[in-house]
Amino acid sequence: MKEKAQARREHLQRMRAEQKRKERRTAFLMWGAGGAVIVLLVGLVGFYLVKQARETSLDAVANYSYEAGQHVWKPVSYKETPPVGGEHNNYWQQCDIYTKPIHSEHAVHSLEHGAIWITYRPDLPKAQVDALTKVATSTGQLEYMLMSPYPDLSAPIVVSSWGHQLKLDNPDDPKLGAFIKKFQNGKDTPEPGATCGGADAITTTADLAPLPPEPQGQTPMETISPSASPAGQ
Repeated sequence: MKEKAQARREHLQRMRAEQKRKERRTAFLMWGAGGAVIVLLVGLVGFYLVKQARETSLDAVANYSYEAGQHVWKPVSYKETPPVGGEHNNYWQQCDIYTKPIHSEHAVHSLEHGAIWITYRPDLPKAQVDALTKVATSTGQLEYMLMSPYPDLSAPIVVSSWGHQLKLDNPDDPKLGAFIKKFQNGKDTPEPGATCGGADAITTTADLAPLPPEPQGQTPMETISPSASPAGQ
């Protein structure tokens, strides 16, 4: 009887030991699977953040330095196409979406006030122009947004602010929105908050009216727009 009881105890001990080994193995597998899921999630989040940062990177932005307040009545020969600063007409362009080219001399004045100027090749497919218009009318402040075709661009799309410019191939490029948010009424705006509208703003395209002659009386009055705010706000 003692031998049977001893054998039974030993058998139970072996069963308990085996059960503990199974429990440890199950726990190890569960923790391992959970850890793998966590590592996968962290990796996916990291990949997304790196991908997003790369897609919205503004490292390709060309930067220029121009003195502000150079108001002239003559046509100006600009170094950049389209221009991003320098001499400009006393009248600024009404910020709006234009389907024909506008005078650069007026547009540069709007840039001085904090506007973004989106230009595109005149032969850009209509679907891309429509997509570009959607971005222009839904990103940032519409009252500080210019958009117009521009002949002889070096890229299908070029977006400019005062002193900054970025070339793009596609209106769906996330860099376009990133540029608008950073530079519209940004820290380099010479006259932040000055209106891009008002009674003195030019509303015509270049084919409809030449540059205005120097007036004999009062020059245009620059006023502050009540809706102006720094970029990113």
